[in-house]
Amino acid sequence: MPVLFLGHGSPMNAIEENEFVKGFREIGKSIPRPSAIVCISAHWETRGTYVTAMEHPPTIHDFGGFPKELFEVQYPAPGSPDLARETKKIITKTEVVLDDQWGLDHGAWSVIKHLYPLADVPVIQLSLDRYQTPRYHYELAKQLAALRRKGVLIIGSGNMVHNLGLVAWDKLNETGYAYDWTLEASAAMKTYIKEDKHDLLIDFRSRGRAFDLAIPTPEHYLPLLYTLALKEDQDETVFFNDQPLAGSLTMTSVKFGR
Repeated sequence: MPVLFLGHGSPMNAIEENEFVKGFREIGKSIPRPSAIVCISAHWETRGTYVTAMEHPPTIHDFGGFPKELFEVQYPAPGSPDLARETKKIITKTEVVLDDQWGLDHGAWSVIKHLYPLADVPVIQLSLDRYQTPRYHYELAKQLAALRRKGVLIIGSGNMVHNLGLVAWDKLNETGYAYDWTLEASAAMKTYIKEDKHDLLIDFRSRGRAFDLAIPTPEHYLPLLYTLALKEDQDETVFFNDQPLAGSLTMTSVKFGR
């Protein structure tokens, strides 16, 4: 299977029709149908590493201030306790805890619902240990490589540039509006991705002011490192939904593989 990094943006993408939703839908049609999905979402941070292991993960509405219509959305994809146990087994870098409390947060369901609208592909989530370094996450992700060969689609869901504190709210619906530092950081990230300069992306805190503004906190960026770690030499790199939004966000998404 290919590997996807999805810039998930606002939870409203779950119910709106826009160019980003179309991009998710098209990428879902362009790749082989997976046996299951492992999603690493920016919105599940933990102490330690957890994987959802229930048969029927609930749809988590982990946000506030949005229309009632959004809170009514359910994405009843099945879970996969077997895949959760296999994921626990193949990750030897740390002890992985089987979780029966979390479910699918909006970093997962708001984008996966456009790839597989029938909710008929099993989905599990792998948490982000907020106390670990970027390199730790990159190295842990490499241990997931065997799942690709078993038909499992691995998705990292976040945003490469994600600074909510500097969002231009008056430009929220203007696709393409970006601050200079947003464009600088985005261009550098894409260059490093295309040139397989993973060390520069892992060591993002040494890349200067534009990166510091683009990544004020790491949780939306770390899912990118999970997908980079799984890229193999023969994989092609395809960018889609490659647009800035509201000044300080980018929706840039990437497919590694065919």
